Amino acid sequence: MNIILLGIIGLLIGTLVILFGGGGAAIYLGILTGVFGLKASAAAATSLVTVLPSLMMGAWRYYRQGQINTKVGNQILISAIPAVIIGSLLSSYIPNSIYAWLIGVILILLGLSMLLQKRNKTAESKTQKVNHARLKAGLYGILGGLMVGVAGMSGGAVILAGLFLLGLKDFKATATSTYVLVFMSATGALFHIAGGQVDWQAGLPLMIGALFGAMIAPKLAQVLAKTRITQYMKPAIGVFLALLGIKSLL
Repeated sequence: MNIILLGIIGLLIGTLVILFGGGGAAIYLGILTGVFGLKASAAAATSLVTVLPSLMMGAWRYYRQGQINTKVGNQILISAIPAVIIGSLLSSYIPNSIYAWLIGVILILLGLSMLLQKRNKTAESKTQKVNHARLKAGLYGILGGLMVGVAGMSGGAVILAGLFLLGLKDFKATATSTYVLVFMSATGALFHIAGGQVDWQAGLPLMIGALFGAMIAPKLAQVLAKTRITQYMKPAIGVFLALLGIKSLL
């Protein structure tokens, strides 16, 4: 395997996914299976182990900037962690075709929701708003957790979409997503390591590159937060999610 190429791939993916609140495990999974020919079980374990250090680095730097909303993040984690565990235990019994179809539909619906969402101007009590937010946070946590548990993906797309729909803005959403993904990916990695051997020859260069990317991304986020790019983040992510969903169905 080309170690330098893997390091560069890790740097690019690490920077982009930490910048936009993803984990990158799904991207690593595709590269490891499609480009480097790893078996699915080994690729799933390797991808989750690879993203963990960069997620932790990114989350720590966002935390020091005061960007993470731990209250909302913890609401999602309450349902996400059990979903990761259940998904991991059920992963061997779910056909790939059915899983791909379900994820495709979910991503399309989330993407459309982000594109069509408008400010809710109807009167609503504080208690109702809190209960509604908790319910939505729980649902997004379950969906993201199942993505991690079943397929070794990071679940970042669902978590990020959920945070935007819960009202977090711009890089507050991406920072909080990174925080949530640390715990989800750590839980998923434990189960997938048990089911598939980690390919450290591929994983270490990706991990090192991604770590450097995670150091760059939060500083870059501070610069971009002062520009007009934040106006386009939500619709752009909505379109991206919908396209990912369509690809999963094809």
